[in-house]
Amino acid sequence: MDHRTLISSLPSDTKARLTQRSDRAGLKHLALHFGLIALCTAGIVAQIPFWPLLMLPQGVLLVFLFTLSHECTHQTPFETRWINEAVGHLVGALIALPFIWFRYFHLAHHKYTNDPDRDPELAGKPRPDNYISWLIYLSGWGYWRAMVITLIANARGDLDAPYLPTRQHKTMQREARVILALYTAMALSLLISPMVIWLWLIPLLIGQPFLRLYLLAEHGLCPPVANMLENSRTTFTNKAVRAIAWNMPYHAEHHSFPNVPFHQLPAFHDWTAQHLKSTSDGYAAFTAEYVQSLER
Repeated sequence: MDHRTLISSLPSDTKARLTQRSDRAGLKHLALHFGLIALCTAGIVAQIPFWPLLMLPQGVLLVFLFTLSHECTHQTPFETRWINEAVGHLVGALIALPFIWFRYFHLAHHKYTNDPDRDPELAGKPRPDNYISWLIYLSGWGYWRAMVITLIANARGDLDAPYLPTRQHKTMQREARVILALYTAMALSLLISPMVIWLWLIPLLIGQPFLRLYLLAEHGLCPPVANMLENSRTTFTNKAVRAIAWNMPYHAEHHSFPNVPFHQLPAFHDWTAQHLKSTSDGYAAFTAEYVQSLER
């Protein structure tokens, strides 16, 4: 069974329940995520004993805001539209990810998932196939370089990707300029205090490899076919990982039915479980399999 057949087979009341969005569920999870960031931030600012160790969880929590920004592009974490928009812009700015630009980039990814020629996640930048390219990928160098290039190009108005609608070009240009202005202000704050380095810059660099490992599992080693139950991977992991990733380890489920909000993905998994084609028993297991596939 492919994902289209599965979705069409769902009873109408089940579809309605699975796609029900909730401000309460979204805000509760947002409070948890930002509450943990606040605890780490407080420990770093207060320089409690061994405070530099807090930069690791701080970094992981910050970079995994990517999964929240990703969900906001689908307007699913919260029922209220403006909350999705506001949160998407906020968390996107924290990780150098222009939210409006990313929405159209990501929608194209959904349309052409794992297509090596049309999926913008792959076009001109295939997944690592040897140890050197894999290590470079894990470092986050490719992401930071791409985002710097994207922000500068967008700020200049160089928006020529076919998936970016012309009507949104001016908005994406303003968005990039605002983010660059924010980063300029953060850089100037270093004249007063180095705190932005300890709270944001170093944690982001430390946390990025964890996000890269997670993201590689979403479609890595999956075949370039149209069936979302096959070209996307569901990774079985613990509650903590599912929590910081906003349930996106249920990635085949998400691609099969993007209208399902994060808090309903476990329930939707009950319908997809027997039809999944690409799964892994944890990120360590996937990583071991991926490493074995690399050219030596």
